[in-house]
Amino acid sequence: MKDTLLQSIGFTKEEIDKLLLKHPKCYQKFEELISLLGSLQIKNIKNYLMQNSYLFEKDIYIIANNISKTFNIEQSYYKTIKKLTTNKYDIISIKVIKMIYYDNAATTKVDKEVLDTFIKVSNDYIGNPNSIHKLGFESKKLMNAAIKQVANLLNVKEDEIIFTSSSSESNNLAIKGVLASYPKRKKIILTTILEHPSITNTLNNLKDIEIINLKLDNNYHIDINDLKEKLKLDPILVSIHHINSELGIIQDIDTIGKIIKENSKAIFHVDGTQSLTKIDVNLNNVDLFSASAHKFNGLKGIAILIKKEKITLTPLIHGGSSQSIYRAGTPSPALIASFAKVLRLSLQTKDKAYLKVKEINKYLKEELNNIKNITINSKQDSSPYIINFSIKGIKPETMIHKLEEKEVYLSTKTACSSKEDYSKSIYLLTNNLDISKTSLRLSLSKDNTLKEAKEFIKILNESL
Repeated sequence: MKDTLLQSIGFTKEEIDKLLLKHPKCYQKFEELISLLGSLQIKNIKNYLMQNSYLFEKDIYIIANNISKTFNIEQSYYKTIKKLTTNKYDIISIKVIKMIYYDNAATTKVDKEVLDTFIKVSNDYIGNPNSIHKLGFESKKLMNAAIKQVANLLNVKEDEIIFTSSSSESNNLAIKGVLASYPKRKKIILTTILEHPSITNTLNNLKDIEIINLKLDNNYHIDINDLKEKLKLDPILVSIHHINSELGIIQDIDTIGKIIKENSKAIFHVDGTQSLTKIDVNLNNVDLFSASAHKFNGLKGIAILIKKEKITLTPLIHGGSSQSIYRAGTPSPALIASFAKVLRLSLQTKDKAYLKVKEINKYLKEELNNIKNITINSKQDSSPYIINFSIKGIKPETMIHKLEEKEVYLSTKTACSSKEDYSKSIYLLTNNLDISKTSLRLSLSKDNTLKEAKEFIKILNESL
């Protein structure tokens, strides 16, 4: 048995005897390890293990980790399942499981090219862009080139771009900045019940303002007639999502923006966190637009607020010079350059990615519809990147933990409100507490595949 297993990857009988003589404990670990490596079809295992046989004195997870780095395997491809002690030997059973990541609306995997850009700029451009010496000038030049690229990609002016740390900060700056800058305007804000907590909680924590929720039609789109009627109240701001983060509902921001301009003086703010690089984004009729890089394979900690030049904002953060007068603090050329890089890459592949994700979405919805006790909450015309569904009688956290045991990851709702025991949005829309208490959100990215979707349906059925 031992000879056959070891000889299968090229060991001679003499080499086997030598290896086992030097490391008598290795075989029980080795058997599982070979199973792991063989399933991944790695070449040159034998030479690596012979040259590094000392590893067999280590925990098998360390061995696997070493080999994964050497052969450039992602650690997500395997998982330590259990650890037992038998006959004084540590035996760790390793099972190869390809991770299925369906929580892309919460965050996405960083693109390697984008990470490389961040590291290179961090290493090569150490100067503060605000410094007047050569290093500062070089950093500022690079940063300005990145800002110009972002402006061209989004068809806005360079001075209309404000870099922030997150969409939450961008949304706060948009709402609070407008209210502080127009003190004589009526403190009326139009929004919807479907907004992200960074909008709803911001509004709910403000004093002396009137928040009015716009009516929605049967497909959860903003009722245009109701919008026209409520614009007669002379609101200072209309703040809505482009794509809802929980159900994937898409609002027609171009039409809404035109109606706002034609019927009022209201400023129009759009939370585009889930839409930028996923669907077409036209900012012609939008005054303020929020987005964050980590939603489309960029780094966490870098986001934008597009502020059209005719709009005035009062900063949330005051201090010295920065990338924009609307946000103080030392700017990060590395983060800004990485934002420009991921925006360019994502827009280049947007149409192709959309078609791929749409195909996966179609398959998943069809299969979910065939499973007993599952209700799909997302509408047919929702973003293909998000599917919200409920499983009758099963708590979402129970299902999430069942699935994560098999390396499948999704969420209950938007990650920023996951501590609540039901979905407020779904409850307000359906008036069904059971559905709102059992909702799950499956969110896709360009990195997902149809093969993964088929495996997910199989795992989900096994978990019910």
